[in-house]
Amino acid sequence: MEAKFCFSKPHFLFLLTILSFTASLANAETHYHDFVVQQTPVKRLCKTHNIITVNGQFPGPTLTARNGDTMVIKVTNRARYNVTLHWHGIRQMRSPWADGPEYVTQCPIKPGATYTYRYTIENQEGTLWWHAHSRWLRATVYGALVILPKSGSTYPFPTPKTEVPIILGEWWDRNIIDVLRQALFTGNAPNVSDAYTINGQPGDLYNCSSQGTTKILVNSGDTVLLRVINAALNQQLFFSVANHKLTVVEADASYTKPFTTKVIMVGPGQTTNLLLTANQPASRYYIAARAYASARNAPFDNTTTTAILEYTTNKAKLSKPILPRLPAFNDSNTVRNFNKRLKGIPSIAKVSTKIDESLFFTVGLGFVNCTPGPRCQGPNNTRFAASMNNVSFILPRRTSLLQAYYQNVQGVYTTDFPPVPPVKFDYTGNVSRGLWQPRFGTKLYKLKFGSSVQIVLQDTAIFSTEDHPIHLHGYHFFVVGLGSGNFNPNRDTGKFNLVDPPVRNTIDVPVGGWAVIRFVADNPGVWLFHCHIDSHLIWGLAMAFVVENGKGELQTVQPPPADLPQC
Repeated sequence: MEAKFCFSKPHFLFLLTILSFTASLANAETHYHDFVVQQTPVKRLCKTHNIITVNGQFPGPTLTARNGDTMVIKVTNRARYNVTLHWHGIRQMRSPWADGPEYVTQCPIKPGATYTYRYTIENQEGTLWWHAHSRWLRATVYGALVILPKSGSTYPFPTPKTEVPIILGEWWDRNIIDVLRQALFTGNAPNVSDAYTINGQPGDLYNCSSQGTTKILVNSGDTVLLRVINAALNQQLFFSVANHKLTVVEADASYTKPFTTKVIMVGPGQTTNLLLTANQPASRYYIAARAYASARNAPFDNTTTTAILEYTTNKAKLSKPILPRLPAFNDSNTVRNFNKRLKGIPSIAKVSTKIDESLFFTVGLGFVNCTPGPRCQGPNNTRFAASMNNVSFILPRRTSLLQAYYQNVQGVYTTDFPPVPPVKFDYTGNVSRGLWQPRFGTKLYKLKFGSSVQIVLQDTAIFSTEDHPIHLHGYHFFVVGLGSGNFNPNRDTGKFNLVDPPVRNTIDVPVGGWAVIRFVADNPGVWLFHCHIDSHLIWGLAMAFVVENGKGELQTVQPPPADLPQC
């Protein structure tokens, strides 16, 4: 007897989705990598230091894959510190155990131990990066993560002749863990870096650095794709190339409407893809980056890192390169104008107009009152702290948050993180001293699977207004609004961009202002939401979301892998 099948429309669409997914897997690849975290001697600024690296490389290896591919990365820790690795910007759909932040999705990989990260790249293309997410090892443990379009697909912009990762970083002329320990002991701000770097090299404006300066060779007429990554530990950076225009085509692995600029600003954690056409006289031109420092009277590294863009037909090989004009360190107008020009591509992703969860988070620094002494060297004999909604986040130590959630371990966290500030005040004005000291706790906020979420992120002036790069693990989001001063829903909601907002995974909350983001909670797990300035993170500028499981196998958090590190 001939079998007959009848499908309703929902079942038919589901079948098409499965067939499409199966077809995409047919061309997907699995990439296997071995990462060895180890101590390596590296000479910078006239001195040799033993730093922590991956495979002895600084920066670490560049990972390249295509949209749809699977990554399997075996990490062996041969260093003297605990370590985890985070694949910054990867959505980790149904693979939260591979996300990496210590004590959030896993316990650290101890010296001598091994852990294998496994995840599939789903519907993502562009430039991301990977880095240590354990104490301050991110200062030297990082590398580029390049996601190419699927086979047979192309970029939504002219194909470049060459592609070059440009990783901006910070360098300390001492052991970075000692810098961290000193800051934690004194309660004061950490020492600022001694140099910035491009692909691990400070550049020839620093002592003993001219021979190692990063050099990029181009042919006249070539179009080059610069994959710019800000891996700096604590500093937003301006970036420019002398005498060349830069066309922005992507940010945080999401394509943008192209626009041309002479300078960009990238916050720690952010990435920006730029097209550069080599259409200038054959010569040598500096690629340069220096600080955007928005906090009033706060110390910062006021130096400039450089690389060299050199034309292959340049005959004056030893001519001094031309230096670009970079904005002043406190030029917030340039930052605002740049951010206003970032637009998404509606045909790729559409923002939700229905909101199920409306949240309001204040972000900023604070102080802890304490007895004057060697451990109270912050302003006016205090210790620095930081918070969201006046809660300074404390990481657990006896298990990870995800494992505690999955195994229902009691006493590790609570789910009473406040959805709005406990006290309303003039956030960017004069703040009462009674609001300077936050509460401390490991507080999470529960989101229902499938809910549409809007978060207002409001800067505060408790210590100083400041630009804060806020990163959401496991998700990317639409940036529907940016503004100055205190957010006013009656005045500002009508100005939201719901047509072509940019998509990001790290948003710089404007100095003395606000940002509004939206996303759909479609990825179950426990996801860290934090400032990507690491000094702010250690002070507690973070929280975490629990996204409850939905119904059906594809929405279920899988069991932890057998080699998951234990605390």
